[in-house]
Amino acid sequence: MARYGQAFKDRAVARLLPPESAAVEVVAREVGVAAGTLDRWREDAQSRPARGRAWTAAARLEAVITTAALDEAGKSAWCRKHGVYPGELDKWRASCAAALAEPEEARASPQATRADRKRIKELERDLLRKDRALAETAALLVLSKKLEAIFHKGGDE
Repeated sequence: MARYGQAFKDRAVARLLPPESAAVEVVAREVGVAAGTLDRWREDAQSRPARGRAWTAAARLEAVITTAALDEAGKSAWCRKHGVYPGELDKWRASCAAALAEPEEARASPQATRADRKRIKELERDLLRKDRALAETAALLVLSKKLEAIFHKGGDE
């Protein structure tokens, strides 16, 4: 009998519950678990308070879209109905906005880029110096072994 972690179960059940409400057969095929097992997991999850449920990324996005047009009272009512804190909903909204930010907004400042280039140049210089020192040490080791082999051979004769 296979054992599944609670996080895996929560993700699978979250796909079955609103707002996503995917079909049991579809989720069963995708996650590789029998439909009867998923039904049992869903019943267990529905018997728990709404706080314990996991929200998928798609469900969080849907929640943000649904509540975007609502006023504070409507948003609070929606949150109570779905078992979500308004603060969580605000975090999800910020996460969506950050994910959809323009590349220019996410790009580093010129000062940070200049500092990064300077740091990379220093690290490359240091790496080259250490690489040369390692090559010199390896060459000296090979020469010392050859020298030892020559004199050791002559000492036996």
